[in-house]
Amino acid sequence: MTDAARVEEAIDRLLTEHPPNETAPAEFWGAQYDAGLAWVWHEEGSGGLGVDRSHHPTVMRRLTEGGADTSNRRRNVLGIGMGAGVLSVHGRDEQRQRWLRPMFTMDEIWCQLFSEPGAGSDLADLSTSAVRDGDEWILNGQKVWTTLAHVAKWGLIIARTDPDAQKHRGLTYFVVDMEAEGVEVRPLYQITGEAEFNEVFFSDTRVPDDQRIDDVGAGWRVAMTTLMNERVAIGGTETPRGSGAIAVAVDAYREPGVDDPVLRARLLELWAESEAARLTTIRANETATVGTPGPEGSTGKLSWAELNKEITAFTVELMGLGGTGFPGGYELTRPTGMPDYDPMRAFLRARANSIEGGTSEIMRNIIGERVLGLPGEPRVDKDLPWREVPRS
Repeated sequence: MTDAARVEEAIDRLLTEHPPNETAPAEFWGAQYDAGLAWVWHEEGSGGLGVDRSHHPTVMRRLTEGGADTSNRRRNVLGIGMGAGVLSVHGRDEQRQRWLRPMFTMDEIWCQLFSEPGAGSDLADLSTSAVRDGDEWILNGQKVWTTLAHVAKWGLIIARTDPDAQKHRGLTYFVVDMEAEGVEVRPLYQITGEAEFNEVFFSDTRVPDDQRIDDVGAGWRVAMTTLMNERVAIGGTETPRGSGAIAVAVDAYREPGVDDPVLRARLLELWAESEAARLTTIRANETATVGTPGPEGSTGKLSWAELNKEITAFTVELMGLGGTGFPGGYELTRPTGMPDYDPMRAFLRARANSIEGGTSEIMRNIIGERVLGLPGEPRVDKDLPWREVPRS
């Protein structure tokens, strides 16, 4: 039996034995994981079938058409979109067995703890420390812009374990219990009035060594796997033709009183750009196999971030005075998941798209160096021990 046939057979059996309209979402997600249809490129027993990643769009299309709830991928995106890829490539068998299924069923929410006040685009300059103490590590430091940290059970964190090594080499990667003693989460309210982001403080927080991912000092390698998966999760999701933000723009244009040739021309231009980006994503996904996504994730993330800002701004323009308000009334809230789409909120929230998951400038650097073969930017501190790197 071909891999494609195996995937189709598994989907048929899942939908037959667990009809989406009769099965609670969490129960369906558990059955989907057990059927190997959570991440088909993972090995069997870890939510996959051991087939090429290119079969994943078939799973998503068939399940969506069958009425299955796929919102777990959006609501637990830091885990399902990023953490799963890390565990698949770098985790040990017992770690995959421990964390992957409750991650996919949303019994446990995940977050990512990378950025710091002094280390954003230059992630390797981070200063959060992890000092070994027997079978545990003691974490101290601060992370920032951590999405959904206030509801997360587990966090993906990279910390400095050897300050005398070069800054990319003295890092180690852990999974930290966000409910452990010494973890403090504070909200960061953004322009929408929501505290989707947080800053997180670690004060002598103990992390068992069995929650270390990969070898001591291999943190940068694991972090790159995380970021490549993050960019695919943000900008590499296949969508139906004419859906998403551009569909909202089309609906806004169809409202009575909106009929202007200049606006129509702009809408058609944005629709064409959106379709080109969608087809590029499909092509990139079709060439993907297993393991860590390549630089195509940066291409998708860059195009999506910039285009989404343009489309949401244009939609608000089409709405006229109706687009100047905000339905939530700017109430300060702490969401427990990614909220449903609203055009005014989307316009405000889209300002972050070109920053989160790697800035658009960083994406252009990656594409220039790894795709186009252009010379890299000068890195005068790459061979210095971290302790000796000048910093303000």
